[in-house]
Amino acid sequence: MTLANTCLIVAALLPIVCAGLAKSKGFGKRRRDGGYDNHNPRGWLSTLQGWQARANAAQANSFEALPLFIAGVLAAQQMQAPQDRIDLLAASFIGIRLVYIAVYLADLATLRSIVWAAGLACSIGLFFLR
Repeated sequence: MTLANTCLIVAALLPIVCAGLAKSKGFGKRRRDGGYDNHNPRGWLSTLQGWQARANAAQANSFEALPLFIAGVLAAQQMQAPQDRIDLLAASFIGIRLVYIAVYLADLATLRSIVWAAGLACSIGLFFLR
């Protein structure tokens, strides 16, 4: 398995990590006491505020970023681009997405947008490797 293929798995798990962070406010509490409501999870998540609400938004954005990244890695491999370059862009994407999640949770909106653009550039760059 290549590093890029491992990065595909990590990228697919990042939204789940964000979901766990968002839901952590409700862990250990009964539903009637404001704990996580598995009967109405989206409704419960919509009531979150602060960093938990941003974690939920980071979850959604992580899912949104995933298809282009997956397509980029697979296209680059299909075009037989140098694997070391594919691995570099894929690993960079993961690192950037980790920073993205951190700055999202910290509510650094401008920096978040810049970091998001860098992640997008990695995904698009995969399509142009030679």
